[in-house]
Amino acid sequence: MDSLAAIVADIAAEMAAAPDRGAVADYIPPLATVPLSHFGMAVVEADGTCHVAGDADQTFSIQSISKVFALTLALGAVGDQLWRRVGREPSGSAFNSIVQLETERGVPRNPFINAGAIVVSDMLLAGYAPREAIGEILRFVRALANDDAIFIDEAVALAEAGSGFRNIALANYIRAFGNLHHPVERTLGVYFHQCALAMTCRQLAHAGRYLMAGGINPATGRSVVSAQRARRINAVMMTCGHYDGSGEFAYRVGLPGKSGVGGGILAIAPGKASIAVWSPGLNARGNSQLGTLALERLVQRTGWSVFDPD
Repeated sequence: MDSLAAIVADIAAEMAAAPDRGAVADYIPPLATVPLSHFGMAVVEADGTCHVAGDADQTFSIQSISKVFALTLALGAVGDQLWRRVGREPSGSAFNSIVQLETERGVPRNPFINAGAIVVSDMLLAGYAPREAIGEILRFVRALANDDAIFIDEAVALAEAGSGFRNIALANYIRAFGNLHHPVERTLGVYFHQCALAMTCRQLAHAGRYLMAGGINPATGRSVVSAQRARRINAVMMTCGHYDGSGEFAYRVGLPGKSGVGGGILAIAPGKASIAVWSPGLNARGNSQLGTLALERLVQRTGWSVFDPD
């Protein structure tokens, strides 16, 4: 097998030449102007070695990838009680669907669809003002990545608030069933700012290392979550991290992963690597087209799929 550095470089070169790059998320104005030509990739191995290629140090909006970090924080705050208010089953529906909330009485299917992430944001608000809850999320991600340059893009947060009518509807619907404990505008303020986290592939791959390392942050040696909880977060990422495309992603890539409509994907090869890819063009299900293809080629060349016997 080629060295990992060579594999990452080769994949980036292949993605640079790819003709079909998907379409940007044009319903969020700041994302609509991001050039389709971008592609970045970062792979951090268990020993901390980082391999990067392409636009790995270009900042982008991580959007729904932030739901992984918010879920981790919320589980730390309320423990497994969280699952009384949010399920952990695949939805089979689009990320912003309202359909299942009627029959399931305001309990979202999982924490990675928008409805579920809004409930998680509501949990993070307990005892905090929105500004404090947002600050806690930012501090947490900076600590995971060991990088204080990570920031929240206020222009993106403002644009999401101005165009997020479906999310407003979801939050009000959940509130009608009593599963939102704070005013809708306060909970959504946390949610929109969380989704506006701006990071690079390098920073994102480092931030995800605790899920590769049994819940330990390798940079500090400190426990972020228990090994069991890290496994379970990875399990939900595997089954629910790509919305109604989660089965296809598991089939093609075979790693726990979480996508965002900014074009990023965080993928975890347990015990081996934390991987971040970014290409802003999305496929029909709202997941990065080239990011998915790059990860598929990475696991083909490394054998890192969780379904591989090695």
